[in-house]
Amino acid sequence: MSHPQFTPGTPGLSDTAPIPAVPAQPGPPPSGPPRNNRTLLLRGAGLVAIAVVAGLVWYLIRHESTPDTPVAEPPATTTKPAFDYKLAEGPVKATDCAANAYTDAKKFFQDNPCKSLARALYTVQSGDAKALVSVVLVTMPDAAKATELKQLTDRDGTGNVSDLVRDGTFHDTDAPKLSGDQAAYESKASGAEVTIVLTDFYYGHHDKQLLARIAKNAVKLSGKLR
Repeated sequence: MSHPQFTPGTPGLSDTAPIPAVPAQPGPPPSGPPRNNRTLLLRGAGLVAIAVVAGLVWYLIRHESTPDTPVAEPPATTTKPAFDYKLAEGPVKATDCAANAYTDAKKFFQDNPCKSLARALYTVQSGDAKALVSVVLVTMPDAAKATELKQLTDRDGTGNVSDLVRDGTFHDTDAPKLSGDQAAYESKASGAEVTIVLTDFYYGHHDKQLLARIAKNAVKLSGKLR
């Protein structure tokens, strides 16, 4: 049998046809779970919250354990005396109050002897006004007798302890009469002690309010007579 003839260079059945390219297959997935951004954000927020709470707790612990800082007290202040009293006579001290008193006060001391007596005179200048001040400190046996004496001398017309002008101890022709009607009076009982103050202006000066202030402020001078 004859076979068909084939022209050289023409593809025949025995020739191999070209194989088309096969697309690349994806590789295997990476190992481990995929990264989730939301999860990371939540974790970060949780760590921040824990740090804030820990810091707050530490602050509270330190604050509670720290003792309160003591508040410094203001420095003590001293009150300047309202008047500048200058000693003019005395103090003259005695133990016989009856011998240095007059009228009802004299009789009171005869029935109720004192333990001690101290008398002094002071001058004080306030502007153009000058005053003479008598300060008397009487010490009685007890507080009850001191109260009786104060109540007696507080009444008008009952007499008093003689001041150093009245008994002639103080020699000054210009000195005012401290037992006169124009004089200001002040007294104080403290325990067994009684302070009696009489004061008046020199040269007929008149100022009842100022004179009353001078007398009231002079009560503290009895501390110099002890």
